[in-house]
Amino acid sequence: MVEDAERDFIQSIERCMSVITAFRESKRPLMSFSEAAVETGLSKPTVRRIFLTLQRLGYVISVGSRFGLTPKMLDLGYAYLSSLSLNDIATPVMESLTDRLGESTALVAMDGVDVVYINRVHRHRISSITLAVGTRLPAHATSSGHVLLADMTESSLDDYLRRADLRPLTAHTLTTRAALTERLDVVRARGWDAVDQELEIGRRSAAAPICDACGRVVAALSFSCGTAERQLQQLLDDFLPDLIGAANQISTALGGSGYAPASSGNYS
Repeated sequence: MVEDAERDFIQSIERCMSVITAFRESKRPLMSFSEAAVETGLSKPTVRRIFLTLQRLGYVISVGSRFGLTPKMLDLGYAYLSSLSLNDIATPVMESLTDRLGESTALVAMDGVDVVYINRVHRHRISSITLAVGTRLPAHATSSGHVLLADMTESSLDDYLRRADLRPLTAHTLTTRAALTERLDVVRARGWDAVDQELEIGRRSAAAPICDACGRVVAALSFSCGTAERQLQQLLDDFLPDLIGAANQISTALGGSGYAPASSGNYS
């Protein structure tokens, strides 16, 4: 079995990878054949052949007698990212977040005028609303819905507002176009949202955006708790930073960048 593994091992690929990773290890943007040979332990002729091959493929550019990586090298990373589903990336992060918070967490996407739960990590809390994967909720009454709506283009948001039934689910639900758009302006500015009994009496929730490599909000990460269990300010002070950090971690894994609010303590 070991002999088979050795026979199938392609040493030229190993050497090529060592040259590529040498840029990261040395923190040099450009290297000569001699410098790369020292960094990798390979012979100068071997390094030369690797550089010239990568240059021909578009992954390396020459600047005088030195060579550097091109942005095409990112294609290798994006190939890996595109092979993963959002749930593959999010699930371990959500499990860790749920353990820290002691509350169920959810991954939520927009579908029409509703949000839909595409992943959920449970804790044994009881709510009058059963929130399982596939559950749909009206976007206008949820923190995750507000986060997703806030990233819409003006035309997409106008279309949503034409089709959505902004019905009151509780006395706290936002039920007018003006009230909802005002909230979305706040969400855009601070990068997260929290709702206090807007969907269900006795429940509070918060959500943060998950962004892809193009900067688009592709999902929201959220959690909810009972009003008897957590005061709103406690939710914002003690729970929201972890939620935002987890959402940023998922965004980074997708090739995007996370949002870092100046303050998480003010809710309006």
